[in-house]
Amino acid sequence: MRFRGGRYFGRRPLVSAARLCCGDLNQARGLLLVREGKGGSDRVVPVGDRALAWVEKYQNEARPLMTTAIDGALFVGDYGLPMPPDRVTLTVRRYLAMAGINKPGAAHLLRHACATHMLEGGADIRFIQALLGHRNLTTTEIYTHVSIDKLKAIHAATHPAKLLRSRDDEDAPLR
Repeated sequence: MRFRGGRYFGRRPLVSAARLCCGDLNQARGLLLVREGKGGSDRVVPVGDRALAWVEKYQNEARPLMTTAIDGALFVGDYGLPMPPDRVTLTVRRYLAMAGINKPGAAHLLRHACATHMLEGGADIRFIQALLGHRNLTTTEIYTHVSIDKLKAIHAATHPAKLLRSRDDEDAPLR
């Protein structure tokens, strides 16, 4: 896959963000079309209300100062040109550093954290797989490392053996 004359190597989230066009975001439905994302395929992903509010603010206040084009790249930089992926990388890295997070792989770190928090919050791994654009579930399983404490809590709350115990005495042996 090519991006504006340059080769694309392992910067999927950044290239996806840099390549977004205004028409790819459906604010009314809260959906975003990611073109040629993971595995070179298109997919539609949900966008939360908070993110939509920030994008709307950007579109109404900041973007008009950089370009008069209604269509074209959603995120623009100098001279109204599409924001290059490297600039997205540097921006994300700078904000992570300001937050005290000094780890490599800025955009990937955010992607990983989001997927992990969704999984720990109870999201089905198949939905996370679709959101991330993974073809194989094994990729998603490796990608989302669940904390052992959360796994133990879910195990304790949902294991079938728990259902066989007396409601009055959690420490009672199985019936």
